[in-house]
Amino acid sequence: MIRIRRSDGRGLARHGWLESRFTFSFAEYHDPRQMGFRALRVINEDRVQPGQGFGSHAHRDMEIVTYVLEGALEHADSLGTRSLIRPGEVQRMSAGTGVTHSEYNASREAPVHFLQIWILPEREGLAPGYQQRVFAPEERRDRLQLVASRDGRERSVVIHQDAEIYLAEIGPGARVVHPLRPGRHAWLQVVRGGVSLAGQQLDAGDGAAVSDEPRLELESAAEGELLLFDLA
Repeated sequence: MIRIRRSDGRGLARHGWLESRFTFSFAEYHDPRQMGFRALRVINEDRVQPGQGFGSHAHRDMEIVTYVLEGALEHADSLGTRSLIRPGEVQRMSAGTGVTHSEYNASREAPVHFLQIWILPEREGLAPGYQQRVFAPEERRDRLQLVASRDGRERSVVIHQDAEIYLAEIGPGARVVHPLRPGRHAWLQVVRGGVSLAGQQLDAGDGAAVSDEPRLELESAAEGELLLFDLA
């Protein structure tokens, strides 16, 4: 079964310095039919204006993954971490028993465009933690590149949940297949361009929930970048 979530059906918030699109219910956007998918709770697509950002705020008991598409995001947290997250990098912050952090656009000239993802942890009360990895574009060209997993294999960041996150950039005419083990589910999120899933066209911002299918078959007639979540 494949259920499509179109981009224009997402929640929208505009605050002058910030524009956000919400795949699932978040903040002032609430839809009881869109409360997440399996352990995947949040996919927010944010655009932050130059020199603006989110001041220090608290989280707990959540695995937070950030992927920057354009620009650079400046991160600071109560663990003592200070970093810049750039395109091609994946950041994971485990909020666990509690962490505060801030996120700002590092540029005074250009906006920053990024995805923030929340995944429910396998249990509450974990120790807070932080990781950041650089992934080369050629590693995901016409293939799925593992960027987050429970066991950290293939240099992926570690998330405390039975879940895997993949990135892929699919060129014209390429085909990528991802088998789904029995009892597994998937969420596909198109980041840029477009891809075809089982003959259905998905464009930037579109998502799809996949259950009771043996595999995902992905193709692109032009260029497409996507995130794939393999979930228990």
